[in-house]
Amino acid sequence: MKTIDLNIQEHTFPPVYLLYGEEVYLKRQYRDKLLHALTVPGDTMNFSSYQGKDIDPGELIDLAETLPFFADRRVILVEDSGFFKTSCDALADYFPQVHESTCFIFVESEVDKRGRTYKAVKKAGSAVEFVPQTESVLTRWVLGRIKRENKKITQPVLAMFFERTGFDMSNIDRELEKLLCFTLKKDVIEAEDVRAVVTEQISNKIFDMVDAISAHNQKKALELYYDLLTLKEAPMRILFLITRQFRILAEVKELTGRGFPSSEIGKKVGVPEFAVRKYQSQARNYTKEKLLEALRDGAVTEEDVKTGKLNEKIAVEIFIVKYSKAS
Repeated sequence: MKTIDLNIQEHTFPPVYLLYGEEVYLKRQYRDKLLHALTVPGDTMNFSSYQGKDIDPGELIDLAETLPFFADRRVILVEDSGFFKTSCDALADYFPQVHESTCFIFVESEVDKRGRTYKAVKKAGSAVEFVPQTESVLTRWVLGRIKRENKKITQPVLAMFFERTGFDMSNIDRELEKLLCFTLKKDVIEAEDVRAVVTEQISNKIFDMVDAISAHNQKKALELYYDLLTLKEAPMRILFLITRQFRILAEVKELTGRGFPSSEIGKKVGVPEFAVRKYQSQARNYTKEKLLEALRDGAVTEEDVKTGKLNEKIAVEIFIVKYSKAS
């Protein structure tokens, strides 16, 4: 990200950018920063945009060979092409030859760093990965926006806000905007404001469900499951989220046992540091063997549904009942 900021500041741009990674909000933000710096609004002669997996690389190369018309650069934006997942030899061969008057901007969800296309961008241009942000970065970002609105928030209320929004910056952005509008005439954001307008994420209900399962509170676990079904959540997605939760717990338990600090565990598992403590507390209710057994059972349940052995709604219910029953 610093590289892109420096490029924009100095107005020196490589011929090709690759923006990739899990943090969609930042990825889009830096895409827009580059487009703002490289293009003139409404200039359809020198800016072209492509999206999807049916893009002809030959067409991109032909366009890149066309000199810009009364402009410094021809800019070609390509999003979710799949060229960096399966590799595209034509583009990999072409990137070292891109004319200085052309700039490619690739924005991708899936990237294989071992592929030729990725390696060609690394050599000829700039590949920037956008990863989930740390607790301190998210906190500074939210507090900065709240301060610009001349408002205040306490640490416990901020923690409640994060518990409801999760860690995705796009969702935090949407929910914070709602919260700021709701508290337009207030100087201090309070817990009741967060409860009133900030939507609780499905992942939070999953966390509560696993909490109920580990406490052998079968009634609550099943109530949460039925609530999710009422909200039109697909049973197999619920199973995926439950098993994902068990996987995180297994990783957190393993890393905690090996003496890693919370900050390092968060980086390795892919969750903010403030969430690690919650996972550590939940993981204490399980042995390592029980967590691995749950992961295996999750895979078996999925297979049983796919092969038609079990109805998906009943299959997930059986899984929840098994792991929430008293020992």
